[in-house]
Amino acid sequence: MYRFLAGLYPPNLREKYSQLLVYADLKTEPRRFLGFILFFGFGLALGGALLLGRLIPMPLLLLFILLFVFFEAAAYFYLLLRADTKARIVEGVLPDALQLMSSNLRAGLTTDRALLLSARPEFGPLQHEINEVGKKITMGDDISTSLMLMTERIRSEHLRKTLLLIVVGLKSGGELASLLEQTAENLRQQRFVEEKIRSSVMMYVFFIFAAVAIGSPLLFGLSSFLVEVLKSNISSLSLPETSYSSSMPLSFSEVSLSSEFVMFFSIISLVTSSVMGSFILGLIGKGKETRGIRYIPILILISLGMFFLTRAGIRNMLGGLFGL
Repeated sequence: MYRFLAGLYPPNLREKYSQLLVYADLKTEPRRFLGFILFFGFGLALGGALLLGRLIPMPLLLLFILLFVFFEAAAYFYLLLRADTKARIVEGVLPDALQLMSSNLRAGLTTDRALLLSARPEFGPLQHEINEVGKKITMGDDISTSLMLMTERIRSEHLRKTLLLIVVGLKSGGELASLLEQTAENLRQQRFVEEKIRSSVMMYVFFIFAAVAIGSPLLFGLSSFLVEVLKSNISSLSLPETSYSSSMPLSFSEVSLSSEFVMFFSIISLVTSSVMGSFILGLIGKGKETRGIRYIPILILISLGMFFLTRAGIRNMLGGLFGL
């Protein structure tokens, strides 16, 4: 059944999910995984819509669509986050692995032997990838081709460029040990520069976090309370009908904007700004938008909590004054 449901996805999306499963190191068949998230996403969205429909004044169909999209996006972001975590670990230990391989080459070992002996348990996912390359080389595969296959299992641009440089060095017949040492030093220097840049932009990170998690909820909480005040008071005003009333530049009538719509709009706006803000935080702080995925639930919880706390505080302080 799961394989049949997976056929409902577009072919390019199925292929993208298949590649992400490889990047994320999940040993499962792609079509079964796609059918699983589609089936359970549909069921969870339907159950969530029926449950939340009693609490939130929204059309049931719209609520179901929003929840279904949320569950599908959560599954995709989970794979993306796992893939990026694996890539980040590999990038962190890559200079040490290159340095160790260079030392093995200077000790007189052959290239394939030096590569195999550079696989250490402390390298984490990179050890497994080096062992996979070693198996392919032992079975007679070309070392350059085997090395480049690592880029199909690790989602890292740094790794791809480094392996491409090693392959070019192997084909040109240059001194590979010196090339590996220089590459390892360049990677360490690049990492140092990136850390220095991140520390210099932390002020922007704090500013964006404060704007999304504190500033926006305060403004939305105040404005939603103001709409309730206008709706309950302005419509009850009665002005004397005199000859001067027709010449007044202002006219008072009933506020047609419902409080439920303002609440719905505020929540959707806060959730959207939290998601976009998380991506911006990841881009500025870590150099990659996907690194901000982990901040999404934190920002959403803080911003919505601040929003409802602001509304409750203002209502307690000023509700009696305005008859609310």
